[in-house]
Amino acid sequence: MFHHTHPYPPFNLQDATKLIVGTLPPPRFTTGELLPEDVDFCYGSKNGMLWPILDRIFELGLVYENTARAITQRANFLIERKIGVCDIVASALREKIDASDLGMQDVELRDLTAYLKKHRQIETLIFTGGNSKNGPEYFFRRQAKKEHLKIKVIAAEVPRIHEIEIDNRKVRTVSLTAPSGAANRAIGSMKKYKQMKAQNPELTTFDFRVAQYAPFF
Repeated sequence: MFHHTHPYPPFNLQDATKLIVGTLPPPRFTTGELLPEDVDFCYGSKNGMLWPILDRIFELGLVYENTARAITQRANFLIERKIGVCDIVASALREKIDASDLGMQDVELRDLTAYLKKHRQIETLIFTGGNSKNGPEYFFRRQAKKEHLKIKVIAAEVPRIHEIEIDNRKVRTVSLTAPSGAANRAIGSMKKYKQMKAQNPELTTFDFRVAQYAPFF
């Protein structure tokens, strides 16, 4: 079994008003065998779309390479925008060495509710994926249930929005379509995507994500 541990501690929790919450980066980030186009930072996989999406929204001019410059660009953006990153999975075991959430076993979680209690300025959790098994929203719901926290539905369709009361304040959660190629099929079946595609045949699943993510960043 491969012990897939998260290589990065939570980032910028002390100042963030929004937290990006995912699961684990690809296993090569744990073993340190990064590719030349990877960035040794949160969501730095060359195959991931989060940074290209944010790059498009904010015109950041990011470089996509395994350099200190690339790391600094991303860290500075998050700090300036008061955005933190706190992936909910600390570690997991895998029979197959890949990045599939469903392949995770014996999952150890970070205590996200404890972080929310400690850092009271955090107003929003942005999940990079939905409530499917082993997704970030799925794990957070388990933690909330254990803490007897009530989750109120604000918007039921993707991007789903919920509100949770914790420590005498309300925190909003947003579940975005995952920034990975695996979610492209799900996007293709969405009513909203079909409507937008009908109006603009040139629209891609990447364009759709950009439009979906922009209001929440």
